[in-house]
Amino acid sequence: MGDQTKYTSKLHGKHILVIGGSGGIGYGVAEAALEHGATVTISSSNPTRIENSVTSLGAAYPSAKGSNRIHGEACDIGDASTAEANLATLLDKVTSGGTSKLAHIVWTAGSALDIKPLSALDATTLTQTGTSRFLSPLLLAKLAPPYMLPGPESSITLTSGTVSERPLPGWAVMNSYATGLQGMVRGLALDLAPLRFNLVCPGAVDTTLWAGMPEEAKKAMFTAIEGTLPTGRVGQVVDVAESYLYFIKDRNATGSMVSTNGGALLKGP
Repeated sequence: MGDQTKYTSKLHGKHILVIGGSGGIGYGVAEAALEHGATVTISSSNPTRIENSVTSLGAAYPSAKGSNRIHGEACDIGDASTAEANLATLLDKVTSGGTSKLAHIVWTAGSALDIKPLSALDATTLTQTGTSRFLSPLLLAKLAPPYMLPGPESSITLTSGTVSERPLPGWAVMNSYATGLQGMVRGLALDLAPLRFNLVCPGAVDTTLWAGMPEEAKKAMFTAIEGTLPTGRVGQVVDVAESYLYFIKDRNATGSMVSTNGGALLKGP
């Protein structure tokens, strides 16, 4: 007789959609879900990145590839005029028209950081900045329930950041959207109950988000950040992804937030 697996088998056979899953934290969540026996669909706006990431996941998890548990679908969520239609198409595709329900959705997508002074902002810029981080996740919540398994076994987990808990000078716009997500998940947890909604707030994490930064500048920035953290290291995807797995697996968690930031709130800069 084998050992019981009531803690490690919760995701076995479940379908998880990771929007933003072609890289960074989302890719790590996809890896973790596959290791727990789930079927995973990753999505992002870049078809080439999706194809490459599906190939990489298949190489890392050949048994998952062999059992057809790794999929990818492109979806552009960065344009406010098309985001809702694109999300509806994505949900319809990955669930075969709603006949094969999703158990969980994880949102890690976001446009590249573009920090500008308030004097340089206008309504168009504000909308562009907030579409992938705030508007599109809210539209997803509107559209998703019919495509998901009913009950508290299912969840949607969104992503904010430490700036929502400790504002930074010059980050007023980003802080506004990041903080707004806290209210969003609480409201959605009530309005769309018993479907669960939660929020992960990562601090600095070593991901492809910083790919556009010169390597020496990135190294200097990470060294400065690490000097302020009790852990002495910036976050790694393999660790931060565990926060998402927690929310997926804990059927008692909704309207909640987890911070994974190396203790960034405990020490000053």
